[in-house]
Amino acid sequence: MNTDSHNAIVSNQFSPMAHSYLTSPVHANGADLDQMVNLVGGRPDAIALDMGCGGGHATFRLAPLVKKVAAYDLSESMLTVVADEARRRGLDNVAIQQGAVESLPYPSASFDVVVSRYSAHHWQAVSAGLAEMRRVLKPGGLAICMDVISPGEPLLDTWLQSLELLRDPSHVRDASLGEWCGLLCAAGFAVGTVTKFRLRLEFAPWVERMKTPESHVTAIRSLQQRAGSDVTQYFAMEDDGSFTVDTVLITAEVMGNNL
Repeated sequence: MNTDSHNAIVSNQFSPMAHSYLTSPVHANGADLDQMVNLVGGRPDAIALDMGCGGGHATFRLAPLVKKVAAYDLSESMLTVVADEARRRGLDNVAIQQGAVESLPYPSASFDVVVSRYSAHHWQAVSAGLAEMRRVLKPGGLAICMDVISPGEPLLDTWLQSLELLRDPSHVRDASLGEWCGLLCAAGFAVGTVTKFRLRLEFAPWVERMKTPESHVTAIRSLQQRAGSDVTQYFAMEDDGSFTVDTVLITAEVMGNNL
């Protein structure tokens, strides 16, 4: 029996694959990153936070726009990759910090921009993480959340979560858009714009990136081959196992005074 905590599982799962997330086209590119850049614009005096920075792709896109970016993640190995890549790119305004999103080591109201991309579905307590996001964001600051989302419909939700968990034991939940909006509001945010995207996941790199055990790969393929037409059509499942998911970019601002 595994006695590790969830945060330890997340860190152990991602640390050996840190470089693969740096080079992953799915993570390095995307219309959501382009939209993030447009939303942030040029803010030369702003301090930004990337919560759960992973391979650092949001950090790298933010750095030229702001005064400083704090790249924050559970995995020390991931942070080392981010720091090395920032130096290689000549981004001298990136500072790394290790820790969990549920307890950020920053003063209240210390950031003008806070972003999170493809991270929240690994958080043990999304509500606590969003409460911390609200705490450290300045009044009038901008929060941007980007993630894979559940279709919300029970049948499709069950299939998505099952495939995700078989691939990666650090997966917690892809929240639906409705759940995201509810969580943000409960944390004290006012939801702004919502933009949905479709993201194709090529099967072989998807499982290789996470070093999914062969037995789990077999289980995923078995499930896919037994899926009904409503599931295969929604996720655009292909013969080789590749499929397409929904993602979202949500902007939010703090309601009232920071705590």
